[in-house]
This record gives sequence, structure tokens and C-alpha cells, in this order.
Amino acid sequence: MGPQRVIVLAGRRPGPDALAEGDGAPHRALLDIEGEPMLVRVVRRLLGWPSIERVLVNIDRPELLAALPDFERWRAEGRLEILKSTGSPSRSVLESLDRLGLETGPILVTTADHALLDDSMLETFFAASAENEADLCLALVPRSRIEARFPETRRTYLRFRGEAYSGANLFLFRSPAARAAALFWQRVEGLRKRPWRIARAFGLRNLLRFVMRRLTLEEAFERVSRVLGIRAIAIALPQAEAAVDVDKLEDLVLVRKILADRRAAQ
Repeated sequence: MGPQRVIVLAGRRPGPDALAEGDGAPHRALLDIEGEPMLVRVVRRLLGWPSIERVLVNIDRPELLAALPDFERWRAEGRLEILKSTGSPSRSVLESLDRLGLETGPILVTTADHALLDDSMLETFFAASAENEADLCLALVPRSRIEARFPETRRTYLRFRGEAYSGANLFLFRSPAARAAALFWQRVEGLRKRPWRIARAFGLRNLLRFVMRRLTLEEAFERVSRVLGIRAIAIALPQAEAAVDVDKLEDLVLVRKILADRRAAQ
């Protein structure tokens, strides 16, 4: 159950990275998590999933990966490919999707900072994805789940009628039509300094209903699907850890604490 190919986004925008520099890492994707680089940890988890045969890592500094023994072994086995990323996340996704080819089957997209990614999250996400015919599935975590598990953490939420959700950095592109979502993201990304143009892209009525929290999660994605011209659905995961990515220092501290607590419990 699940896709055979995965894209791991590890690129970052140009400029200094205080989080990596403060922890002594040459790149944010290589932050130390339980004695190994975070990116290696994520790729190892993915290659350990039964259906996954190949991982493409999209990173702005491929030369930093040359000294990683695991990466050299996986590349020699034909299980790992490295692609230099662009300065645009959406363009990096498009280039990676085109490199692997959606015509030959579904592709999972995730991120290098998904340090707590585990089999439970993947199983829940893939099982729910298999129950529908959507072109694109993405994972979210309810705010109630996150705050019950980690009341101290701060996350960014999308607010809908009845519940708010945080992203889980799991996107399953299931058909060639799903490429339209990446194209739309590229279009919107270029308008990030012109919010009124973004509003026009989604439709003013849709945006107002979202802002006023009149839409449930399902209703919102029905409207998103119409805008994109594909069928897109959101899958709510019960694992609060799925929403914890390493985006700032407090996230890194939290991830290390969670893993230390698990070791102590074992």
C-alpha cells in the first residue's frame, strides 16, 4: 500500500540560516537528530516502507550530501537520486515531478524537516488515500489533536467551520492531472506580495467564505478542486506529531525532547 516513488524537498531560500548555524550544521536538512542528519533519517524511514522503491532528494546544495555513506550506498543501489533545487519551492516540485513522471504512477512529496515521520503516519495517510479517486491527497492534523498532545507548541493553522488544521507535509500526487496543483502553486507563489491577486485566483466568494469560517474542511476542498480543475481532498491524521516540522529552534527542541522521552520510555 502506497506509492513507489517519493520526492523529499530539502532546498532553502538563499541567505543565512540561523537555525542551522546555531546548531553547527552546514544545512538545515542536516541538523543532528538522534546522532544522524535529519535528511538521512527521513529518507531511511521512507525507504523502509514496503512499497517505496525510489527517493528523489531535491536540495539547493547537493555537494553537501557527497560525504554521507548511506546516501552513497542508496545511490549505488539505484534507490536514491539527487536533484539540485531552484530558488522557488513550487518550481522545484514541478521539476521533480517531471523528472520522475506522474504518467508512471503516484508520487509522494514530503520535506526533509519531517523529523518525526513514522510508519503510523504513512499507513494512515496511504490507507485513507486508497479509499477515494482523488487526483491529489494532502494530510492535515486537527488543532484539537495538536494542542492536546503539545499544548506548548505554536503552529500555523487553517481555520474552517468546526475545526482548525495544521499541515503535515505529506502530499500524494496520484495522477498526471494533479500536476495542475503544482502549476497553480507556482502561479500563486509568484503573487505572494500581491494578496489581492491571490484572492482573485481563488475567487472572491470562496475567499470570503473561508475567512468568515463558513466552510467545513470538506466544503473548502470541494471549492479548491473546482478552482484547480482536479479532485483534491484533505486527510485528517490523528497523529499530532505529523504536524511538527523543524522550522524554528523551538521545533528542534521539541523534536529532540519527544525522541528522548521515547527512548526513556523504552
